[in-house]
Amino acid sequence: MTLLMHRTGAAVLVVLALVFATIGGTVVLTTIGGAAAHADTDSSRFLELHIDDVTPSIVTDGSEPVVAVSGTVRNIGDRDVSDVSVRLQRAPMVTDTTELRTTLTLDQGGYDTVGEFESIVDLLEQGDEEHFSLEMPLRSATGLSLGIDTPGVYPLLVNINGTPEYGGEARLDDARFLLPVLAVPGDGKDLPPVAPPQGGPAAVTMLWPLADEPRLAAGVAGSVNEPVRLVDDELATSLAPGGRLDGLLAAVESVAGDENPGRLAGALCLAIDPDLLVTVANMTRDYLVVDDPADPLGDASEGEGTEAAVAWLGRLRTVASSMCTVAVPFAQVDPVALADVAESSPAGASLTAAALTAPADLVDNILGVTSMRDVVWPDSGVLTEKAGLLLAQDGPVTTLLADSAVDTSTTAPSATRVSGVDGLTAALFDSSAAAALAAVGHNPSTPSFVPESARYELGEDSATARLQDALGALAWPALGGSATYGSEEAGGTANSSVLFAPAQTWAPSEDEATDMLSLLETLIRAGLAVPRPFEQVVGSAAATANAPDTVLLSYPEQAIVDGASDVVVGHAAEQAPRLDALQLALVEDPQAQLTPQRFLAPLREDLLRSMSLAGRRGPDPGAAEHTAYTRSTAVNDAVDRMFEGVTVLSPGGVYTLTSEQSPLVLVARNDLPVGITVRLHVDAPPEMEITDIGPTQLPPRGSRTLTVPTQISDSRKLGVEFALTTESGLSLGTPTSVTVRSNAYGQILAIVTGCAGALLLFLAGRRLLHRFRGEPDPADEGYEKP
Repeated sequence: MTLLMHRTGAAVLVVLALVFATIGGTVVLTTIGGAAAHADTDSSRFLELHIDDVTPSIVTDGSEPVVAVSGTVRNIGDRDVSDVSVRLQRAPMVTDTTELRTTLTLDQGGYDTVGEFESIVDLLEQGDEEHFSLEMPLRSATGLSLGIDTPGVYPLLVNINGTPEYGGEARLDDARFLLPVLAVPGDGKDLPPVAPPQGGPAAVTMLWPLADEPRLAAGVAGSVNEPVRLVDDELATSLAPGGRLDGLLAAVESVAGDENPGRLAGALCLAIDPDLLVTVANMTRDYLVVDDPADPLGDASEGEGTEAAVAWLGRLRTVASSMCTVAVPFAQVDPVALADVAESSPAGASLTAAALTAPADLVDNILGVTSMRDVVWPDSGVLTEKAGLLLAQDGPVTTLLADSAVDTSTTAPSATRVSGVDGLTAALFDSSAAAALAAVGHNPSTPSFVPESARYELGEDSATARLQDALGALAWPALGGSATYGSEEAGGTANSSVLFAPAQTWAPSEDEATDMLSLLETLIRAGLAVPRPFEQVVGSAAATANAPDTVLLSYPEQAIVDGASDVVVGHAAEQAPRLDALQLALVEDPQAQLTPQRFLAPLREDLLRSMSLAGRRGPDPGAAEHTAYTRSTAVNDAVDRMFEGVTVLSPGGVYTLTSEQSPLVLVARNDLPVGITVRLHVDAPPEMEITDIGPTQLPPRGSRTLTVPTQISDSRKLGVEFALTTESGLSLGTPTSVTVRSNAYGQILAIVTGCAGALLLFLAGRRLLHRFRGEPDPADEGYEKP
């Protein structure tokens, strides 16, 4: 029975108490100087093996009949190692797609075709390194060879032995890789060439992702003239010559476009993150890079990538105009997290639209193309049923999933209908090939859908070995995968059909990307593969909408670990409805350049960016989570500031009314750059009757006087609380308390004053009447002149 081990364990690290000693060709256990045993840790490792080059990287009938491997061995232990030697070993040919990854975790005993050890150096001291090269014939009629006499994909292992100081000879490290053999060359003597397989060619399709981690600073609302702010300027490096995104685009340019028309272009489809396009488009103008991502509105310096952004975006427009183009979910947002927000928040629909519907329009507007619709490629390659229902809620849609993301008792078809989700169909991509492709480049990752049996520490492999694994995975469907992949009819011949889907934030160098495309071109020229347009892949999947056979979605535990955290999802569920309510309250002014949508879109997109899966499967997922939390917190703070910026100003002191019906006069202020419609909410005692003044529009960055009809039936000082709300009732700003005093006896005072005046007139009239008559006034009785 073949023993599967973790990649670190597969190295069989020498511990202080036990080592392997080679005696008469038999490997046995012996002790090292009676030392105590140590755990299997990095401190117990002595040598580190690094593969630098494999020649040929792809074996064809024109290759030399010898495999040459060169590399470097370094002493990383705490003692010198003597008699260092290496040999080449081979495992049986890959016969199933899963073996493309699982064979790389086999114990060295599974690599049962072995060569002879070749000495590298007599003594390798601590910290020193030594380069080596070894060769072994592909096949031989007389001597030792790799025994490769049939085209296929073969796992190879470089085994290194040595004798640590105070110990015996032992296997100290190894390195594994895949060797694709399209044809077996003759040896020029007894063995003739073996031609490629003559079965039907594989129909191949490959997504070519152009995406990046979110770079725009969070919590910054939209504006007309303000330059955008980025959290760093790494994108400038990526877009410049020699950068990651420059290399990915250059590799496509070598096989597509007017200058390089070829059959391979028909098999490729650009999968573009609209968030990347939005960021690059903003970088074509002046932009800023903040000093502290946690303080997006703080100090910043000028960005340096404007020239690179202009050039890269222009090149992309040219290539995209002649190729298939599809948008991925905005910022590679986690659809499962999006479904959780939609379930718990009434504003989930707006986030869903921004994440799944708007991306195609963004890509079209920026690139001037017409991208494919009704297709969703989740970054994780897996879905829950709840997320599937979200994707298909507005109509039929096709999703791109790993073939291991569906639960089926037989080999998964290349296209299928999803059980339990009306309108959802799936096009399945090769999960083993996807894992191999994701491992290529300077930032390797292991997708969530990779099973535990095929997981190992990618950092222990060299870039050369990881590229070889990807080349083997790309070649295998054309060499032996017809029984594994779903069949398609092409030109009357039954073909295996395979969809290749790298990681969306893919990081191969330009040379690595070119090597992979060159292999596909070679397969097409050799008749081992035919290009299959991505439109056909999606069309075949959509055609299964009414098929009787269905598959269940399978969501692995690792996807939960790799997904957006509950804290970040909770922030999105909390802030999304506040943004929706605020947007409804903002005034659409046809004369203004800054619309409510343009003003708030960056914050809504920031919520999506906080739920991005980018970076969560890399070497430091904790940093990705910290970045997501910082981003969602910045959105919370920004939305709070917006709500606090629309408020009623406190008049201060005691507000005195001249009469019981005098109006209250208040001032409402709007600090937002967009007008807003508000309502005045009043909390008054029963002695006050306040008339509702209805909706009121406040100008952008301005104020307005509010005249509030009031009637008071009490002359005491009364406390009143005023606050602004949206028309939907959402509170704005900070409530203001006002103390009001009024003369509630004004009418009685008028009556008394009137009566006194009337009495005065009466008495004065009576005196005048008596004076006209010459009669003494009775009021003068008893009064005598002196």
